[in-house]
Amino acid sequence: METVTRVEIMRSGLVGRWAAVTGAVLLTGACTQATGLAGVGATSPSTAPVTGTPAVTATIPTPQHMAADQPPEGDEPVKVPPPKLSKYTYTFPVKGCKTTYQRKLLVLPKTTIWAPQGCAFVAPVGGVVDEVNVQDRWSPSTDAGSAREGRFVTIVGDDGVRYLGGHLDSVADGIKPGARVKGGQLLGRVGRSGNARDTGPNLYFAISWKTGPAFWWVRRGMVKPWDYLDAWQEGNRTLSPREETLKLRGKLGETPQCTVQCASIQPQSEPQPSKTPKPKKTSNNDDDDEVIIVNPTTAPLGGR
Repeated sequence: METVTRVEIMRSGLVGRWAAVTGAVLLTGACTQATGLAGVGATSPSTAPVTGTPAVTATIPTPQHMAADQPPEGDEPVKVPPPKLSKYTYTFPVKGCKTTYQRKLLVLPKTTIWAPQGCAFVAPVGGVVDEVNVQDRWSPSTDAGSAREGRFVTIVGDDGVRYLGGHLDSVADGIKPGARVKGGQLLGRVGRSGNARDTGPNLYFAISWKTGPAFWWVRRGMVKPWDYLDAWQEGNRTLSPREETLKLRGKLGETPQCTVQCASIQPQSEPQPSKTPKPKKTSNNDDDDEVIIVNPTTAPLGGR
């Protein structure tokens, strides 16, 4: 029994020693794997460990690379036409010349389009000629309202609106009441007739509705035209004054009373004939007849 106990103690001590040695070897191998340890295999790393600041490598782009990286240039912008606002197509009333015009209300709702002498006044829209005056009847002594535009042409467009072009130098051939015209057709030439004789050449341009000739103040302008002129000149050729014109006519009536620049200058009354006694004759006839002496500057030409 004692012998068995000794053998077991010896075996236990031997096993403990081997366990201690094995543990030391494993611990040392874990700490010194890079250098290895006698009796223990170790694998060295294929590359040396990185020490200090790591090197940075980059590819400098060549011009070809840069061009490839840049976004492609876009095409020219596509011009989108303005929206169609009516079924009518309009033209700026002065063609082929540089123009300026007023964009505010001065006296009447009309505008003065300044343009060189002889520039073309054209129909702003297709329609029918309404009124034509080929003679300049305006006189500063009377300043008759019906004659202030001098030579003028009005048309009633297919849109039902009347357009006036005044202060014309001349009226185009074939332009007479009832004639059919197309938009852009020549109606006359810009001038200085009427009460524009002391100004630069221009076109008196007005928008209204059809009335009889006696209501001349209506044709001189009822609707402000510059918004429409702006649109026609800038490319929106379908902006129509029809709705505004018809609305105003419904409010004021077709023949409203004149309210602005209505009175003409009244001519001075003519002097009355004076009566003077006839001198007595020295002849034997002593009749005392009276003679009516008429001022020759006011006497009618050609007798009765």
